[in-house]
Amino acid sequence: MDIRFQAGGPAAWKADIALLFVCREDAPADCQPELAEAAPWFTISPGLRDFRGEKEEKLLLYGLPDLPLPRLLITGLGPREACTLDVFRLAVAGAVRRCKDLGLASILLPASALAHLPGGGLRLLEEAAFAACTGLYNGKKWQNRKDEEKPDPEWLAFAFTEAFVPDEARVMARRGEHSARAVALARDLVNTPPNLLSPAALADQGEALAKRHNMRCEIFDKAQIEAQGLGGLLAVGAGSANEPRLVVLEYCPAGCEGQKPLTLVAKGLCFDSGGLSLKPAQNMHHMKGDMGGAAAILGALEAIALEAIPRRIAAVLACAENMPDGNALRPGDVVTTLAGLSVEILNTDAEGRIVLCDALCYAQRRFAPELLVDIATLTGACAVALGSQIAGLFCTDAALTEHLRVLGAAVSDHVWPMPLWEPYKDLLKSEVADLANIGPREGGAINAAIFLKQFVENDVRWAHIDMAGTDRTEKGSALAPVGGSGYGVRLLVELARSTV
Repeated sequence: MDIRFQAGGPAAWKADIALLFVCREDAPADCQPELAEAAPWFTISPGLRDFRGEKEEKLLLYGLPDLPLPRLLITGLGPREACTLDVFRLAVAGAVRRCKDLGLASILLPASALAHLPGGGLRLLEEAAFAACTGLYNGKKWQNRKDEEKPDPEWLAFAFTEAFVPDEARVMARRGEHSARAVALARDLVNTPPNLLSPAALADQGEALAKRHNMRCEIFDKAQIEAQGLGGLLAVGAGSANEPRLVVLEYCPAGCEGQKPLTLVAKGLCFDSGGLSLKPAQNMHHMKGDMGGAAAILGALEAIALEAIPRRIAAVLACAENMPDGNALRPGDVVTTLAGLSVEILNTDAEGRIVLCDALCYAQRRFAPELLVDIATLTGACAVALGSQIAGLFCTDAALTEHLRVLGAAVSDHVWPMPLWEPYKDLLKSEVADLANIGPREGGAINAAIFLKQFVENDVRWAHIDMAGTDRTEKGSALAPVGGSGYGVRLLVELARSTV
């Protein structure tokens, strides 16, 4: 669905349907006088008498079919004090999906109506564009029942009373549109069956992204990974017929060449069977999403490039499959990492930290980052602690911690600060190597973060985001069907826009 614009005031507005979003305290006919001017018939509609503005309540009104605006869909947002951005996004997505169900081709949303809502103005333009496009996401590309669904609306237009569309309004709407496209890319990657998304295929996605946006891209194959000394990544991928890859991307707009980069690092496990420490069979098919961190970074870079954010950004993706065969990593093996530290493997299902420690080390040596952030579906323990809507944030920099928390809250990629409890380092001692790859079951997410910390230089500003649990939506909504959530994309885009 395209995002368009209409200027010139109510007399120039035209679409198959107009949308209006109303808090419980507001009367629809009073809170949007411009829409009442464009479609005066709705102000006397008998259906208004029964509309209360409750959350997710919808009222569809009809005028004469030959009018410029022959329909109006009013959606309730509930009480004004509880009308958050989350509520607003869900309402917009639900309204657009209702328009799809009606088989309508064009939608109009008066920009002036957004100014009356909590948090109104330009930010709501961005969120409305994002929610409208994201609400139409369909991850059923491998199903043959597509003809059962009606087509998406062709366009949604933001309507303005001014003679010309304000430049800043265009910018904000496009930002939302770009973010939706980026989230869709990440969801598509997470939802792709593992037989169709090997480490090499995921690397190809990175290369295609780089070609689309004139980024620099390097892909290291197995021989090059070995030559570079990335022993952890090599060991994790040894049990699979699909060889590992290291993907290095750099986005550097003109004028940003002298900047130290914001450097993003991700685990890209295209399938995680657990290796010889085999996972239970139940829900193992979800482990195709163990590359959710890599998907989030690729999605974020898509939006960053489309928006042309003026900042140098680097990314390192460690891509592999964790499979059990005769060459697979064994419990008891000792692996030498790129940093030179040896790691005793006590559990092959704790493989994410093994590929990440190499990627973190490589990223620091290659880019000398201004800020280093890794994101990964790392530990089930984090999902147990925080559930499916909040990722764990591990960071010793108080200002960066709060910055990421605020950014995440604004776009519903929530993070919650967790302790990097230094005494737990003793729990990672090994009798035969510098480190063991696991500690006790208790505090598993903290232990994993402490492990990663051993591979980060003391003078590097670093944050670790454990997104286990947030990568997948189990209960669908208007904003996200069951499957990959696209978590992390918007958080990383917000981080790229900001400084701390």
